[in-house]
Amino acid sequence: MSDDSTVVLTDIKAALASAENEAAKKPAALLVVGGDLNGTLFDMKDNEVTAGRNPDNTIPLEFNGISRYHFKITLEGETYFVEDAGSKNGTFLNNKKVEGRAELHRGDTIKIGSVALKYLPKGDPERLTYDKLNLEANTDRHTGCYNKTYFNNHLDLEVKKSRVTGSPLSLILFDLDHFKKLNDNYGHDAGDFVLKEAAAIIRKNGVRESDTFARYGGEEFVILLPKTNIKSAFEIAERLRRLLESHQFMYDNKRLPVAASVGVADYRQGVNTGTDLFKRADEAVYVSKEGGRNQVNFYRPS
Repeated sequence: MSDDSTVVLTDIKAALASAENEAAKKPAALLVVGGDLNGTLFDMKDNEVTAGRNPDNTIPLEFNGISRYHFKITLEGETYFVEDAGSKNGTFLNNKKVEGRAELHRGDTIKIGSVALKYLPKGDPERLTYDKLNLEANTDRHTGCYNKTYFNNHLDLEVKKSRVTGSPLSLILFDLDHFKKLNDNYGHDAGDFVLKEAAAIIRKNGVRESDTFARYGGEEFVILLPKTNIKSAFEIAERLRRLLESHQFMYDNKRLPVAASVGVADYRQGVNTGTDLFKRADEAVYVSKEGGRNQVNFYRPS
């Protein structure tokens, strides 16, 4: 074997080992096969996972033919078992109706209504491909945040969850002040630098694992905070506003003027959809801008 071939083979082995190490950190998951959600992964991090039409399920699937609580999966030791949860149309494993409990094996397919979900055990390297595809589809490439489409879908789901469970839900909307003027005075490269730097500051200092952080528009960022009341969200928003104001955004040996007008809103009476909640946060941003910018306000009904 030539030296070049040896190097290539070594590189391949290293890449495979790296992929296996990365996959080993991933939990078991269900992969949607076909339909509108094709390629979507649902991680199974808990000892009990439920699926159904209700938004408080671990895996919410709002499709025809699916019951409010359709099936559940339980973990015993290292093995997952699936059982029907009293659904109207039944749960099928590899095209056979589940009676009682059935053990899951790699590649098994659970079918409910028109939705099929493939079981991937913990550490399965196959999921890395779908992780990459989902990341590319749902992420703003410039800032590394989720994109607007992903955020809107998640926002609608969390509002439905709060309606069912009564748990608090808050939204913070950041709008960078005078961003167009910054682009005009310092160039679009400077503007791109500010967006990336601002996203990093917010992510590092105010986004928890349970939160959803996204770039919503050109100079707009949003954080969705489940199980968080408006008082706590306001405190987080104010702390982040101060960090953005005090941070030295240095570009081409110049400190760029960066600040944000911020709005906070929460799920309460009158909020029926994700759009309703976003509009309230947007109105609060408008109050911040009208009040002189570089401040936080929460939504107040007129």
